[in-house]
Amino acid sequence: MRNLKRALSLLLSSTLVLGMMVMGGSAAGYQDVDDSNVHQEAIEVLQAVGIMTGKENGDFDPDGSITRNEMAVVMAHLLNLDYDYYRGSHPFTDVPDWAAPYVAACAAEGVVAGIGNGQYGGDQKVTAAQASLMLMKALGYFQNQEDFGTDWQVATIRQASYINLFDNINSNAESALTRAQVAQLVLNALESDMVSFTGDKGIQIGNVTVGYKAEYTSKTSTDKKYNTLVSGKTDISNQGQYYIQLGEELYEGQLRKADDADAFDRPAYTWSYKGEKIGTYVDWTQMVEEYTTAVTGKELYNLLTANTIKEYDFHYYVDGKESTTIKPSNMISTNAYDYDTTDNGALTQVFVDNVDEEIVITTINTYMAKADADYNAKRDEVSLDVRADKRVNSTVKAADVEEAADVKEGDMLLVNVAENSKGKYEVAVISEPEVLSNVELTKYSAQKYLVADGTQYDYAMMGKMTNIGYYGEKCLETYNKDALKNTYNLYLDAYGYVIGTEIVDSADQYLFLTGYDRPMTHLGTETAEAAAIFLDGTMTKIEVNVDATNDNIVEGNGYTDLKAYDYTGSMSHYTLTPADNWLDYTKQYGDRNTINSASVRLEGDGSNKLNDNKNIAYGNDDSIYITVGLGTNDYDSSIINGVDKV
Repeated sequence: MRNLKRALSLLLSSTLVLGMMVMGGSAAGYQDVDDSNVHQEAIEVLQAVGIMTGKENGDFDPDGSITRNEMAVVMAHLLNLDYDYYRGSHPFTDVPDWAAPYVAACAAEGVVAGIGNGQYGGDQKVTAAQASLMLMKALGYFQNQEDFGTDWQVATIRQASYINLFDNINSNAESALTRAQVAQLVLNALESDMVSFTGDKGIQIGNVTVGYKAEYTSKTSTDKKYNTLVSGKTDISNQGQYYIQLGEELYEGQLRKADDADAFDRPAYTWSYKGEKIGTYVDWTQMVEEYTTAVTGKELYNLLTANTIKEYDFHYYVDGKESTTIKPSNMISTNAYDYDTTDNGALTQVFVDNVDEEIVITTINTYMAKADADYNAKRDEVSLDVRADKRVNSTVKAADVEEAADVKEGDMLLVNVAENSKGKYEVAVISEPEVLSNVELTKYSAQKYLVADGTQYDYAMMGKMTNIGYYGEKCLETYNKDALKNTYNLYLDAYGYVIGTEIVDSADQYLFLTGYDRPMTHLGTETAEAAAIFLDGTMTKIEVNVDATNDNIVEGNGYTDLKAYDYTGSMSHYTLTPADNWLDYTKQYGDRNTINSASVRLEGDGSNKLNDNKNIAYGNDDSIYITVGLGTNDYDSSIINGVDKV
């Protein structure tokens, strides 16, 4: 990268401008920035070229602010200024030592100016108008004071908007920019044309300039390094002349942006630097609509219009594989039928390229998956059981899908799969479902919806009971009122649709029975009241199904205080089974009038032990300890009356 110190001294004037915060680094990604962040592309590209990097803890802190001092650091790195050359030479009295060389370099090159009285104001947060002015001066704009007219902010915002410098930035002139917004602003500048002043400077009469005309013209060159950021963009009036963009000038054509498609065949572009790939990013400027429900030909016809459908090239992809389900001949005003590749939870996106006259529609399905084992760091892979209606490679490498490194055995996951160049399907995205735990169903349909805790949840297309994509118990495949007696975990996709269900294993449900009232009656007793403590520390009165519970109680081992039980059922009606793999321990502490209960779940090797002499309970990561309070009942007997700690 060449040093632009001398070139910039001619380019930049000393009008009020501010720089940006920067350090060097490689595009390794940040733990707090993923594809849900609209500025991910900008953040990762700037990381790769060393303009902006993250914090010491591995975060980028996209919502954090940037000060004027930090902006000077960014600007010095962006323009490759020799800041060490200026160390100790800045004219300000309020600049800290760490920022001094950067502020000095930027001040010497006319990139920044003070706020008066020898102050730089470096602790102030930089605004959108200030930051955009700095970048436009780097592009070649605002070389003369007359360009600003009577209000520099108005002139700056007007010109920045005209050249699309604020694309993907939601801000006003005086807003303090976030780190992510600064990254986006810099990337927009790197993709912008550099300009030369071609206007008329007029003549100076006293203190007045007469005949000044502000005009700037894009720079061009025949050098192919200036065709690396926008493929094929030429000056129409001079064929073969490429527009010179700031990123091409600064990085000698080594920063490249090429047209591409992502794993799902959505229109995209791939960034690279010095031959190393930075990443592939969807071209969201082409997307005109997206759906997460069923789509009809009529809807697409109304969206795209007949002429566009007829004249543009067309492609439709499902999970990265080309499909003929949607095609120009059935995108018509009379087609009110749902396409069978679209439905709840299937993300269908419509892209239109009006330059190359092409329509691309993609559908991305979400599937349930379960981890067969923990992620193997040595082999950099994890094995998943993916419930897709197509063959999917079960092995996922963290080098390909970063989230794979966090997967543990038994994890329930959401995955998106895509066809690769060999015609096989691979996991492209891993995410976590929303989980509704231990819920009761009051109503359900095998094909449409279920009702849990009073709320209706529609099934995702890959969650319908007869679809192979569904993960969980098949008890809901057809309607059966007995299925309503079970308790379920529901798995929801990113759009709120049910993609999987499973019956909660009673072995995972425990309670401690602290008291039991069996009424005296000449009639049969169906239920009895009891007091119970659940593992989350909740203590409440429940109803016990007497007959069903009695069937589970070993003779001579009835309902005893503080015994642990497996249970089925929920809300208030339970069937109990003694939990033999629990130890319960209580001890009275004399005058303190409390009972401490240490409850330890036993593992298969029987390694958990309770040493009564030392009042110590030994457990492991699965152990749960509950401390309770003591009271008395109407019979003046000691009872547990609450939970102190879990």
